[in-house]
Amino acid sequence: MKRRGLLITLEGIDGSGKSTQLRPLTEYLKKRGLRVKVTREPGGSRVGEQIRGILLGMGTRSLAPHAELALMYAARAQHVDEIVRPALSKGITVLSDRYNDASFAYQGYGRQLGTTAVRRFDEVICASTQPDLTLLLDLPARRALSRARRREKRQNSGRGRFEAESLKFHERVRRGYLAIARHDPKRVKVIRADRSPRDVQAEIRKHVEALLAQSG
Repeated sequence: MKRRGLLITLEGIDGSGKSTQLRPLTEYLKKRGLRVKVTREPGGSRVGEQIRGILLGMGTRSLAPHAELALMYAARAQHVDEIVRPALSKGITVLSDRYNDASFAYQGYGRQLGTTAVRRFDEVICASTQPDLTLLLDLPARRALSRARRREKRQNSGRGRFEAESLKFHERVRRGYLAIARHDPKRVKVIRADRSPRDVQAEIRKHVEALLAQSG
């Protein structure tokens, strides 16, 4: 029987450094002999990327919180069906920049919809397709937001909907992520992101090695 692939997710508030850590982690996994599929949310699929434009664009600032949640899970449904599950079934390791924890943190806590509403979507869309390991890059919201806005200025990319939210919003999102980690410490590993990228990557690899050893 072919071994199912692993689903590893990177999470954290905007500016926590996920993108910085994604490339070296990908190369590390490939050097370990794993086939790797790198993807992201919202997005990942053609339809998902179209929905991403709606979710992140400043032209939809008035998007209702429940509409935002529904769109997130619409993109995720396509992502899971088209990208994640097929890759896992082939024994490929899926490395995703955000996954379902992001909805619990951003919509459940940030938008204050509560976790029950998010869980109802998740039970239908993601079902048993849950992360094997979640690497949560944690940084105080004020510092993370400052990083994100410096990045936008450097890239001349303009501020997105979530980066434009208040500090209080991002603090709620961070509390949500930390609550998820407390509830599921075996899966969710909190990694201090206020250190050098090299030190952060070293801790990431330690947790990944533990998962690989456990999965054989």
